[in-house]
Amino acid sequence: MQSAQQDVAVVQSTAVTPSTVSTKGNIVPRRRFQKGSIVVKSDRYYGVFREDVLQSDGTFARKLRWLSLGLVKDMSGRAAWKALQPHLDKVNKDALRAPKTGVTLAEFVEEWRTSVSVNLKAGTVRVAESNLRAHILPKLGSLTLTEIDTKTVQSFVAYLAQGGRSRKTTTNVLATLSSIMRTARDWDYACASFQFSALTLPREGVKVEQRSFNDEETCRVITAAPETFSLILALTAVLGLRIGETLGLRIADIDFTKKLIRVRQSIDSATRKIGSVKSKASNADLPMPSQLETRLRSYLLKHDGKSELLFTNRSGRALCADKLREKLLHPLLDKLGIPRGGFHSLRHGAASALLADGATPAVVQRQLRHSDPRITLGIYGHVIGDQQRNAVQNRSARLVN
Repeated sequence: MQSAQQDVAVVQSTAVTPSTVSTKGNIVPRRRFQKGSIVVKSDRYYGVFREDVLQSDGTFARKLRWLSLGLVKDMSGRAAWKALQPHLDKVNKDALRAPKTGVTLAEFVEEWRTSVSVNLKAGTVRVAESNLRAHILPKLGSLTLTEIDTKTVQSFVAYLAQGGRSRKTTTNVLATLSSIMRTARDWDYACASFQFSALTLPREGVKVEQRSFNDEETCRVITAAPETFSLILALTAVLGLRIGETLGLRIADIDFTKKLIRVRQSIDSATRKIGSVKSKASNADLPMPSQLETRLRSYLLKHDGKSELLFTNRSGRALCADKLREKLLHPLLDKLGIPRGGFHSLRHGAASALLADGATPAVVQRQLRHSDPRITLGIYGHVIGDQQRNAVQNRSARLVN
């Protein structure tokens, strides 16, 4: 330990040690283990050490740090060293797990695909890969992670907007980029940072209302559909299920005693693989109306019991939503003269009808199993319920002759 009577202390520094172990032949300075020094200046103990600070270009600069530890009259030299030690421990620990630099986004994406992407839901991976292939890698793939800062990402946003892409598309692409960059930082790669709040996104365009089947259209489709497909449509429309959730229903999920239908899993539309539902809130028990109970009891009497799934094809495999839409739903809509829509239009119709009938947003949220009530209001806020309509009608009757 250096004498506590010094006014000025010189921090000793050894020569830089070359290292080629982790840099594929490039000579870089290896960060040194810090022992630190105690200096007394103006009757106060200071801990002095050097720290490697990551720069915006991905290199490290060695900075001298002075840390005030306390007055000489209040503590001993031993106590000053004890106070400094946690800071030295942190500096030395950070030096051992130094961020890796010089990696391009395209190179890191390959690591992400190997270790992260394989654990995500199939639908999530498809969206991410689409964003990477069409937008992110062509424009940003050759840049190092330290070059992808707010300014660079803002230029990327401008590129997306010039291509006529909507604000929602831009936000989805940025979400993929942000998630990958966050993983890189978690893995101790040297990365620049960007904040959504610092970006200027494209303005909202004219909102296009989602296709939503009304009750009259839904009833006609359910009535005209073949028996099994009719039941699929009825479950989806009445309960407001996602089509993957309907096709993922098991016989064990039908509880006639408690009159419940349990939503626990979903079928991926492309791969037909069984997976978890969209979110924690999507995992729920829903009420079974008497009409559905009657139809389910009749259907199960004819079920061969070879699969735990409620609906399967002739080979016992899960049904494919894309094929059902192409081969059954759209031809049926065309035959009935009803404008085309997908299975999600049945879910939209369920929510819209519930709100129009006076159900509160909280009830609709529980039925559709949105994780946040703002999602329900954001999508279906345009629906005018009976209570609102009656209130406006009553006021109009008083004011307008």
